[in-house]
Amino acid sequence: MDAPSATRIRLTLISPKGPLYRHRKGAFKKSLRYMPLTLPTLAALIPADLPVDLTCIDEGIGDVPEDLQADLIGMTVITGTAQRAYALADQFRKRGIRVVLGGPHVTLVPEDAQPHADSIVVGYAEDEWPRLLRDFAAGNMLPRYNQSPNLCLAERPLPNRKVLPRRSFLTDNVFEATRSCIHSCDFCVAPSAWGRKPLQKPVEEVVADLKRQKARQAIFVDLNLISDRDYAQSLFEALIPLKIQWYGLSTTLLCKDLPLLDLVSRSGCRGLLMGLESITSSNLKSSGKGFNKPTEYKEVVDLLHKRKISLQGCFVFGLDEDTPEIMAETARLAVDIGIDLPRFAVITPFPGTGLFHKLEAQGRILHKNWELYDGQHVVFQPARMSPETLLQGTEAAWKYVYSFPSIARRLRRTAAPWYVALMTNFGYRYYAYHLSSYYNCDWFISTRASQSSAGG
Repeated sequence: MDAPSATRIRLTLISPKGPLYRHRKGAFKKSLRYMPLTLPTLAALIPADLPVDLTCIDEGIGDVPEDLQADLIGMTVITGTAQRAYALADQFRKRGIRVVLGGPHVTLVPEDAQPHADSIVVGYAEDEWPRLLRDFAAGNMLPRYNQSPNLCLAERPLPNRKVLPRRSFLTDNVFEATRSCIHSCDFCVAPSAWGRKPLQKPVEEVVADLKRQKARQAIFVDLNLISDRDYAQSLFEALIPLKIQWYGLSTTLLCKDLPLLDLVSRSGCRGLLMGLESITSSNLKSSGKGFNKPTEYKEVVDLLHKRKISLQGCFVFGLDEDTPEIMAETARLAVDIGIDLPRFAVITPFPGTGLFHKLEAQGRILHKNWELYDGQHVVFQPARMSPETLLQGTEAAWKYVYSFPSIARRLRRTAAPWYVALMTNFGYRYYAYHLSSYYNCDWFISTRASQSSAGG
């Protein structure tokens, strides 16, 4: 490969349009998004001695210029954005611009991405991205860079959040302490893409980032903050003197460890997202999440609320034991036990996961139009219902929990300040009652029309 002609490298990093934000209107306007960490992290990893002119574009808040000029373009790709990323990459390469693709989808199915790129990065980018850039500057960029099995997150540069416009996001106080998760849920991309060994940033470096941001509130995007109890305890103890309010992700196992839960509360936690997934024990066991106990979901809510921690409880529909009644039953339970923000998704067999391999072996994958692999569309044949029934039931569940009577019932028990709870519930209500505007891809419209005409 020839080295770039200009003295300085014109580098553009792009986060392509995602499924949920493909319209940038409605419930999830740009003002309700928090700043993603991927582009700020990649920007910070650019070697300081390389002459780079950097541009970052998040298509959730702005468009890619048709006449974009660059020597090298890097894109981070999730499965739902793969089609868009490939289309952009093909256009750029026709114009002679080199393209690098990385991210979860590329890591899961590198053979799918390779034909659309001059180079791909498989796995985390901390070591390989700087190496790739140096190789590009020297004119010998390789077609593929693989994460080292000995990757360490210590002593890395802090994310450069200045590369994205702060005003376009709800907050830029977004942080990460760990990566991956110790569990092996068959529908989750983490164990397939990155393995089950958590990677951890030194606690003092996490604290340094919080202090640099002067954060009073923080969002941790870690998949499971309590994967390593000793690390989690150290982190939560270090947060106490900062006197911040924070939100993050955990499993229900936190509520089995009351000393750790009390520490979470003292550290300033005010909200957790937990994947409850199903109210059917057999579903949970078969998908690798048997530690969830549906009979204990109410206790989970009560334990969190007692400590003024709100719960965003997430469920998936379409698992093999699900019947057409499961969506309504789950929605009623979510309201009855007072989940602050219930969320529902269609189970999605992301490529490379155990669920995908199982369904593909059974001939149940309907198509590989990656744009529809977004948790909103049915891309496989459910075991006990039609795809249309699954989709309609999911929509009905959303509308039930975010109806005015259901919101009122849940707000009476919420752990959040009333104005925060009201704002978030009304935001989700808009989404719940405008789901049809998110099901408007050409493929889906034509499929639904054919199903309707055939009585499906």
